[in-house]
Parts: sequence; structure tokens; C-alpha cells
Amino acid sequence: MTEPLVLELLALPKAVPEVRHAVREHLGVPCPEVQLCVSELLTNVINHVGEGASVTVRLFHAPDGRIRLEVTDPDPHAWLVARRPGENDETGRGLLLLDAVARCWGVWLTPAGQTVWCELLRTP
Repeated sequence: MTEPLVLELLALPKAVPEVRHAVREHLGVPCPEVQLCVSELLTNVINHVGEGASVTVRLFHAPDGRIRLEVTDPDPHAWLVARRPGENDETGRGLLLLDAVARCWGVWLTPAGQTVWCELLRTP
């Protein structure tokens, strides 16, 4: 496994494109699915935990092509639920997108916070 990318940051809207860029630079190839997932997970933290929350993003790339993305925030009580938004709803599709592009995903809750993770296959 190559060295992981580990980013400690504040959950701010300006961080979303910066982290997408860092993910692409770390992988060294276009990776729209991974960038989509990191965008959605960071946006969830901003919207549901709060702007300015402390966040850790970890990206692991295994030799077999698997990519694991983890986003940790300090809210130990939040639980992610995929909603079925109406056709006119402007939000509520993030976890549906994550579910559509990731091989698998889940949530670890601890007294110190939560980590939302997903695994994807790297596409050439």
C-alpha cells in the first residue's frame, strides 16, 4: 500500500475543492468518483455537524486498485441515513451518490466522533 494521504482541516466550503484537488494530486490520475465521494462527505459535515468543525480526511490506495476514503468528524451522535428526496428537493442526494459509486461504505461511531468511510475501485 502506498503512503496514505492524511489531511487535518476545518469543515469550510472553501475546503471542498481544495481537498478534491489534493485527492487527485495524491492519486496522480483523474479520479472523479473518489473526488465526488470526498466532496459529498465533507459537505455532509459542513451541513450536519457545522461549518468550522474539525475534520480528518484519510485516503488509502492499495496495490490491488482499491481506494479507501475516510472522513472523521467530532460528532459522536450523528448517524447517516440515505434519504429519498423529492424531485424538487435541492439536497438529500449525497449518500445516494456515495452508495451508487462506492463498492461499500459505512460509519464508525466512537465517543470522540464518527468516521464515514467508503471503498472504490481505481479506474485507469
